[in-house]
Amino acid sequence: MSTIQTIAPPGRPQPRAQGPWSNASVATLFDLPFSELLYRAQGVHRAHFDPTEIQLSSLLSIKTGGCPEDCGYCSQSAHHDTGLKAQPLMELEQVLAAARAAQAAGARRFCMGAAWRSPKPRQVAAVARMVAGVKALGLETCVTLGMLDAPHARELADAGLDYYNHNLDTSPEFYGNVVTTRTYQDRLDTLRCVREAGIKVCCGGIVGMGEDRTVRAGLIAQLANLDPYPESVPVNGLMRIAGTPLHGSAPLDPFEFVRTVAVARIAMPRAVVRLSAGREQMDDATQALCFLAGANSMFYGDALLTTGNPRVDADRQLLARLGMRGGDASCKV
Repeated sequence: MSTIQTIAPPGRPQPRAQGPWSNASVATLFDLPFSELLYRAQGVHRAHFDPTEIQLSSLLSIKTGGCPEDCGYCSQSAHHDTGLKAQPLMELEQVLAAARAAQAAGARRFCMGAAWRSPKPRQVAAVARMVAGVKALGLETCVTLGMLDAPHARELADAGLDYYNHNLDTSPEFYGNVVTTRTYQDRLDTLRCVREAGIKVCCGGIVGMGEDRTVRAGLIAQLANLDPYPESVPVNGLMRIAGTPLHGSAPLDPFEFVRTVAVARIAMPRAVVRLSAGREQMDDATQALCFLAGANSMFYGDALLTTGNPRVDADRQLLARLGMRGGDASCKV
């Protein structure tokens, strides 16, 4: 069973990360000279993975918009006027067609996202059928559906689900600046249910939401001290979407994004660290630095839920220029 930290009730001090990584020890990594940090991260990466291999994942929005949560970064929140038109849950055959297309383009993992606070039983049953169908194609499966209880997690596990994505988003101290309709503890409870059902965890966060380096260190410490830490860690750069409260956030320094990837690699050496949202805004040199810092997965395809993503051909050309290749990014240690 996973050891999930609890969060203090409102009005009490929020806890610092416990376990092998304190907030201060993670902050010390962030403060290293850039070359020293990348040297350490590359050493950890090479000890556990083939540094030329990148896992290619594809992401499909199977139910778009109308979410009752108020996450300040999200175009799909019903609280924000972003011009996004809500769409119902896709039909099974539509999802399988998209999965086949992603597989033909080279994707190894197929991720499905639905804009729900918490799915209803009939919705979980429908997604379980999608999971079983995608799994039968030979793809790894991942879904993100909002909060899960134990019975729903077991139903998805029985369907063959490999990964469940549920991000912490940021540190406990900064969380209230981003989301008010769901607590940090709600997120941790979902991760516990997923672990207890035997599903692997995909869990990361978003940077560039106006937080400082202390907050980013707190996020990495929280992730690294989950027991066990997530097998898959997406690092998202904020997509500044018009109509969302965080639209006016200042862009994050690209070197700070690379530092975040490197610190995540050092703190969670066996995890697959994924470049997720925000990659469309990165130039090729920044992406190459992220790979050097230990990122070994990326979302691959023309769309990422409701936002853009670099085109498949451009990704192929970038990997070829870097002498890298798509693979399953299996940990060798």
